[in-house]
Amino acid sequence: MIDKPLENYRYDYASECRSNPPKGMRAFEKGMRQNVRGESWGIMRCEKWGPNSASLHAEGRAIDWHLDARNRAEKREARKLINLLLERDRRGNKAALARRMGVQGLIFNCHAWWSGMDGMGQYSYCFTDDGKKKKHLDPTAAHKDHVHIELNWEGARKNTSF
Repeated sequence: MIDKPLENYRYDYASECRSNPPKGMRAFEKGMRQNVRGESWGIMRCEKWGPNSASLHAEGRAIDWHLDARNRAEKREARKLINLLLERDRRGNKAALARRMGVQGLIFNCHAWWSGMDGMGQYSYCFTDDGKKKKHLDPTAAHKDHVHIELNWEGARKNTSF
């Protein structure tokens, strides 16, 4: 795989609701079931935010994978998954596996990574504008009870070097 050109960073926004997840997301979910502790909390959910704006779930390009940060073993498994996706390859390329698979976004335990970032940063839902952590957060909205994983269109279509 390292001999194939590495994909550039890319982020594709969602704009509409679709009825079924694309083949790349179905393959991604199958791979997660076979290789990662936890379980799928689903892919499809029609969430429109405006006339041309929607959740990635609406297009079938995001999956919520149940691993709870409040459980030590599950938190460790989530960190292992995130680190695997974001680590450098043998050539020093950042987020190599994420880029090869078409992963464009990750959210877990009040932290997020978006395509092109150096690592996980603060997830805006959880922090004030001056960087202080908010209190009394909803665990699902804060992504404390699941890892949210997004694919760009190339990953969702299973058209990457992975």
